This record gives sequence, C-alpha cells and structure tokens, in this order.
Amino acid sequence: MNHFSRLSLLSLSLALAACTVLDGDKINYKSASKGTSLEVPPDLTQLSRETRYAVPGGAVSASSFQLGQVTQTVPTATTSLGDVHIERSGNQRWLVINRPADKLWEPVRDFWQENGFLLAIDQANLGIMETDWAENRAKIPQDFIRNTLGKVIDSLYSTGERDKFRTRLERNASGGTDVFISHRGMIEVYNSSAKDTTVWQPRAADPELEAEFLRRLMVKLGVSQEQSKALLAAGASPSSSRAAAINGQPVVQIDDGFDRAWRRVGLSLDRTGFTVEDRDRAQGVYFVRYVAPTADKAEPGFLGKLFGASKADAAPLKYRITVISQGASTTVSVLDAGGKPDTSANAQRIVNVIADDLK
Repeated sequence: MNHFSRLSLLSLSLALAACTVLDGDKINYKSASKGTSLEVPPDLTQLSRETRYAVPGGAVSASSFQLGQVTQTVPTATTSLGDVHIERSGNQRWLVINRPADKLWEPVRDFWQENGFLLAIDQANLGIMETDWAENRAKIPQDFIRNTLGKVIDSLYSTGERDKFRTRLERNASGGTDVFISHRGMIEVYNSSAKDTTVWQPRAADPELEAEFLRRLMVKLGVSQEQSKALLAAGASPSSSRAAAINGQPVVQIDDGFDRAWRRVGLSLDRTGFTVEDRDRAQGVYFVRYVAPTADKAEPGFLGKLFGASKADAAPLKYRITVISQGASTTVSVLDAGGKPDTSANAQRIVNVIADDLK
C-alpha cells in the first residue's frame, strides 16, 4: 500500500490545484467541520464501537467520579496558574483543576470535538471519555507535489498511523478534579516480504502528544497560550520506579506516596492496553482486563504478544493491580481474578510493562 500518493491521478488534479501548505503546527487532527473524524481504516472501526468501559451489570461500585478521602499530596513538580496546575513525574503529566468534575465534562467534550475528533466513549458516570481513531495530517511529508496540489488531492495521502486519546476525570480530596490524558497509537505495516498487504498494529504511547493536548486543554480552560507553554515546560522532581520481587512475587516499587503513585499507575494502565473495569481507591485496587487493541484477529495484540498468546487465547485476562504505600514508598503488585498473589510469568511481564512505562 502506498501511503503518500497515487500517481495515476496526479495528472488529472494538476489543472485544478492551488498552492496550499499545512501550517507549521506539528499536530493537525482538524477535519472539514467541527466534530467530524478523519477516515478510519476498516481494521480499526470495530475498536471504536466497543463499549470497553461498560462495567458488567451496569453498576458502578467504585467509580472514579465518587472518590472517598485521599491522602495528602506531596507538592512536588507542580506549577499553577489560577485554578489550574500541572503535575509531572517522569514522562507522565496530569492536570489538577480546582473545579468540580461535573462542571468540566462539557468543556472537555467540546475540546476534543474542536480538535477534530469524534467521541467513541462518553461516560460521565465513570469519568471516562475516549476519542475515535483519527490521523495527524501534519505528519504528511510536504514534498513538491504535495505542496503544489494541496487539498485538491488531500484524501490520497495518508501517514499510515492513527491515534486515539483517553481522558479520565477523578475527583480529588479538595473538591477539584484530576484530569489525565493518555495516548494510544496504531501503525500500518506490511505483513509479507512482497509488500502487497498490510496490517494494523499498536505503536508506543507518545508522552509528548499527551502533554500537548494537556496544554491545549489548559488554554480551553482559560490559560493563555504563553502561560500554558511555560507551565508545560516546568521540570519534574526526581521520582524513580523499578521492578523487584518480594517473597517471590514480582512487584513495582515507586518512590512516591499513595496519592501520586495511584495517579501514575492509573495513567500507566490507560496507556498500556488494559481496561480498568472498576477501581477501589480506598483499598488501592484497580480491577483490570485486557482487550486486544487490534481488530485483526490473525495477529495477537500488544499484550497478546507480550504474553505469547495464540489465536486460541481469546478469553479476557483479568487481574487486580494493588497499590499499597508506606510513607513515601509504594509497592504495586499483581493479584489474580480471585484476589490471590500471582507469581506467574504473566505477572512478571505485567510488572515489567508498568515499571517501564513509569520511568
């Protein structure tokens, strides 16, 4: 598949072309009209329709929109302006906004539509919003033909990449809201030496894309462009994490207290392909399952490959991820679906995925 041009049509388009170039922005998901998504590859349309955050039975026993008391946050790596401030640890960033979550839902929804996305998930009761798959048109190379023809043959060009963004809102102890944005990406690759067919497969999360959309959301909420860039550029305080073992059980050790560790683990789970079915913050437990990130059933997904899954391994894998803190140190461990410590190779791989993402 040729991602960039179909030369047989160029001669028909030259007479109609006007000289057009994209602006210098590195992000351009904007489509022809507000809320209209870009063309999605057929392989990805099924993913957009999945109700991946619907809790079985429809009950929400411990949703992020109904948090109880939380522990004191250590005020490190934080910069603020008015009622908005950004926190950062490693390559993770999130917003803390001194407004109730129900007052932010509509502005956040409008924000994603204004940036060229449709919403595939819009569940205020869970505090979860997820965009449809869309293409960053700013990545299309600006060669001579592209610059000459501009939008006349715009649909003939493709990056071979698609992105979606998950937004999670959680109430905090002060009555404000923590806002997390996580990125997931897919890339189209050849699956044969003849290069005659392609498949879609996951690509790594992009922390800089997450950061840019957090910055843009700050602007939407009233922070100026210049101020948002200054807040985003603020450095993070050191915070390390590592995979380890305690009594034979694989764990992740984080040099953070519970509040920050809980936030960071939740964002990591969002990034790395787990579906958080439920959470119990008071007990420090995420109830997760894995959903393959590609509709191409002939190819295992990211965690499917990680676990060595075969085509026959179709049943969802369910786990409990526990976050337990003592002072400024936190241990993250994996329990099986029944709540028993998991010492399997799968648990070790899950620990490694979380630890790698937290660096």
